[in-house]
Amino acid sequence: MKELFTLIQKIKENPVIYIDKPSITCLRSFLSGYIDSLITLGFTDINSCGMEGFQEWVQERAKTNVTQSWDGIILFGSGSERAAFNRFFEEFEQFLKQKNNSKIKKSEGISRLSEEMSFPRFDIYNEIPTNIKKRPGMFLGRSSITRLDMLLRGYSLARREVGVPPTEPEGEFQGFQSWVEDKYGINSGQSWSKIILFYSVDEHEALQKFFELFEEYLNRNKSLDVDEISG
Repeated sequence: MKELFTLIQKIKENPVIYIDKPSITCLRSFLSGYIDSLITLGFTDINSCGMEGFQEWVQERAKTNVTQSWDGIILFGSGSERAAFNRFFEEFEQFLKQKNNSKIKKSEGISRLSEEMSFPRFDIYNEIPTNIKKRPGMFLGRSSITRLDMLLRGYSLARREVGVPPTEPEGEFQGFQSWVEDKYGINSGQSWSKIILFYSVDEHEALQKFFELFEEYLNRNKSLDVDEISG
């Protein structure tokens, strides 16, 4: 997938724009959201997403059978998030060089896999107060508000790139940033995840606090809608 390779290069050149900082953990969550979004929409599949085989390749390079994601393996051998972030691009370049050229050609460009042009009903923003809250490890790897933020960013970027308009839940979520700023009395330009994390002990507590705040935010919006109708 040519678009994925272009995106990865852009993140390498300016990670702050996409994932706030050079971090392999943030990168993994962002790319997961991006790829999963395209798979859900039917523009690619797991066998032609651009990173198929990379997990196994990293495991083989590290000579490990430990059940750990590629970012965790690279991070373990690098010592820091920044060093692992930089190493990822070296590893990924080597991976692409060894990959079968014919397979790369088949996966270049975003192409619609299905003739059905109506978009799937699945929406990750609908999953936040339900499935993600119940099973954060399944979606994020571990309980982390930063991982959730990166996952949502990648998911939304992919949809914008292929011209899919925001769903109602996604549009509603866009107001969460300003709501959190008002809630904490902060106007620093920091993301909602960073603000909540700042007022939490760790990533896990911040994620739990996010779910509480998001529920409050949704209930507040529902109350406003009722007031508008009754008014």
